[in-house]
Amino acid sequence: MKKISSGKVREIYEVDDDKLMLVVSDRISAFDVILPTPVQDKGKVLNRISEFWFEYVKDIIPNHIITTKFEEFPEEFKKEEFRDRSMLVKKLKMLPIECIVRGYLTGSGWKSYQETGSVCGIKLPEGLRESEKLPEPIFTPTTKAKEGHDENISFEEVSKLIGKELAEKVRAKTIEIYQKCADYAKTKGIIIADTKFEFGLDENGELVLGDEVLTPDSSRFWPADEYEVGRSQKSFDKQYMRDWLKQNKWDAQNPTPIPEDVINTTRNKYIEAFERITGKKF
Repeated sequence: MKKISSGKVREIYEVDDDKLMLVVSDRISAFDVILPTPVQDKGKVLNRISEFWFEYVKDIIPNHIITTKFEEFPEEFKKEEFRDRSMLVKKLKMLPIECIVRGYLTGSGWKSYQETGSVCGIKLPEGLRESEKLPEPIFTPTTKAKEGHDENISFEEVSKLIGKELAEKVRAKTIEIYQKCADYAKTKGIIIADTKFEFGLDENGELVLGDEVLTPDSSRFWPADEYEVGRSQKSFDKQYMRDWLKQNKWDAQNPTPIPEDVINTTRNKYIEAFERITGKKF
């Protein structure tokens, strides 16, 4: 099988003209660097959380999954190393934007709000505090950077890139998916502060949800019972790892292995997110 992409976490293989195999590794990245120590089973957690959400929102939008069943994989992928961490998907013409939706004021959005009173050009009410829930979710798309950071772009720029009609549809679907999933997650004791989606067009030009959905890698998950406005929040995502790297002045230029207890804590956070969301034991 021809490997057509190797990202920070995912490997993508071309199966034939209209199918791909997505394989999720145990690699973990922070600050745009792949860390030297993988997190055992992380790929399986991400793959299975995505699978859960794809199914949950299929009434809102079709998705790219053909199968996640090991016995239905192409022969080359019927090896244990691919079980539970892979999906056979339709090849799509991916849109050149990351569709970010924010329901709470945190991260770079909070920083921008403090400086300008707005996030990605969207004016927000005065007097909001860190981690506060926004009056309504906002769509803050970015470009897809091959190297380094993605750049924030306005809705007008998205319209120029993909056309106004499609841009409006993508914005509406992004917010609708987020709203449905955030409402569900709350019943499981998780606040989804923000997330990113990726969409593509199928052979008929229909909009399809692809990539990953609402994983701890693409979203901020906060424990609802510890949520408090006015400060940064504890999280189920890799924020714990980022915080550890910052506190320990970890040097990306001279990477050293991450201690085992930090890796294990990170792994447990991923697994807890999976178990809470899906209601299944990992």
